Amino acid sequence: MRYFLELSYNGANYRGWQRQKNAPTVQQTLEEALSTLLGNNIEVTGAGRTDTGVHAAYYVAHFDVEREIADGAVIAGKTKQSGFLHRANSILPPDIALGGIRRVADDAHARYDARGREYTYYIVPFKSPFRTGTAWQYTVPLDVEAMNRAAAHLTTVSDFTTFAKLGGGNKTNICRVTEARWRVETDGELTFTIRADRFLRNMVRAIVGTLVDVGRGKLTPEEFATIVDARDLSRASGGAPAHGLFLTDIEY
Repeated sequence: MRYFLELSYNGANYRGWQRQKNAPTVQQTLEEALSTLLGNNIEVTGAGRTDTGVHAAYYVAHFDVEREIADGAVIAGKTKQSGFLHRANSILPPDIALGGIRRVADDAHARYDARGREYTYYIVPFKSPFRTGTAWQYTVPLDVEAMNRAAAHLTTVSDFTTFAKLGGGNKTNICRVTEARWRVETDGELTFTIRADRFLRNMVRAIVGTLVDVGRGKLTPEEFATIVDARDLSRASGGAPAHGLFLTDIEY
């Protein structure tokens, strides 16, 4: 029997989602907690990788068990968690939280069935002790209008080789971006939302870093478009810090 888990995590203490031999990861931590709770060796498959230090406000993973989880039909958002979720959250560390569980078809897949993903990047243009580790505190004034003109080009192209990390193991650098937009929140915080059918490793951080160079006047929106079309990683700016990036939605 297969179950989908909905969870969130603060990635500061982890070397990303995917299990590694000599570093703590979210996948490993979750598998160990579920194995302890269910009394079997549980392997978890996630919706995709997140890099070291990147957070997830919403993430989906699946796992298989031989016996049905009696209280395993609770969807995230309910006011009362199931006994399974309560017990699992008591085992997991404070920076990983399960929010929902539901039984799915045996061939349902958290990664391959995902139709789209959304990331949000947060920039706080002022010093904030409450956003340390969850936003890029960047105080240089940015031209958000120019950044949005540049970002609009991302929805017109499909080859994102310019923002593909070398050695990322991608079979293809083709992605279809359906939304890429900056917003200024009421407190002055900047948020960048980007949605696509898939993302390359380090892609969003490289895009944000290059767009920030547009915002500070180092690049024009037209030059940004030229960089994207060049399909040359050396043309992109340095990646934005990982701690400002959140996976915020997965569409099935």
